Amino acid sequence: MLNKLYIIIGAYGSGKSEFSVHFARQLNKQGFRVSLADLDVVNPYFRSRDVKDVFLKEGIEVIAPEGQFMHADLPMISPRIKGAIENITKTVILDVGGDPAGCRALGRFEDVIKTRGYHMIHVVNTNRPFTTNPEEIIKMHEMLEFYSKLHIAELVCNTNLMEDTNVLDVTNGINVIHNVANSLSIIFDKYLVLDKYLDIVPDNIMGKKREKMTYTLVKPWEI
Repeated sequence: MLNKLYIIIGAYGSGKSEFSVHFARQLNKQGFRVSLADLDVVNPYFRSRDVKDVFLKEGIEVIAPEGQFMHADLPMISPRIKGAIENITKTVILDVGGDPAGCRALGRFEDVIKTRGYHMIHVVNTNRPFTTNPEEIIKMHEMLEFYSKLHIAELVCNTNLMEDTNVLDVTNGINVIHNVANSLSIIFDKYLVLDKYLDIVPDNIMGKKREKMTYTLVKPWEI
C-alpha cells in the first residue's frame, strides 16, 4: 500500500473538518494505518481533535494539542505533526484552517511536505460566505495556495444547508464548482451528502459521485 499525505483545507464553515474525520474513517476501513493531524488553529467549534477518544478505539491516531491545551481556542500546534508528516509508514491527513493564519501554520511544514509528496483537497460549500460563485472560489483558492506555499489538486463539493438541504442548492453548487475545476484544470469528481439527506439528494448529479458522510463533529450546545 502507498501511504499518502492528504491535506484537507477549506474556508470557515466549509465542512472540511467533518470531511477530514470522514476521510480518516474511510481510509481506516480500507486497511490503511491512519494518522489525523489537527492543524486547524482557526475554528473553535469543529475540530478534529474532538474525536480523539473515539478514534483511539477505532485504531486511528489523532495528533493534536494535549493536556491543558486540548480545548484551547489558541493557535496551538502539536510538535508531533512534523514527525507524522515524515512517517511514511502511515497514511496522514492534515486538517487545516482555511484562512491566512491556518495556511501559514501549514506553510511552516512546507519543506517536509514537499519532500514526502502530498495531495491537497479544497472543500467548498457554495452556501457559505466568500465561496458563493466562481470568482470568490478562485480568489479563495489562490489565497490558500499563496499562504500555504502548496498547490491544491482537487475540489470537493460540500454544498448544503443542513436541515434545509435540497437538490437544487446542491446541483447549483456542483455546477459552480465544476466550472471552477475546469477553469483551474484540477480534479472535481464528488460531492458530499449527509446520510440523513440521501433521499433528498440523488447520486450522479452532473456525472459526479455522491459520497455519504455522517455528522460527527457536534457544536458545544448540541452536546
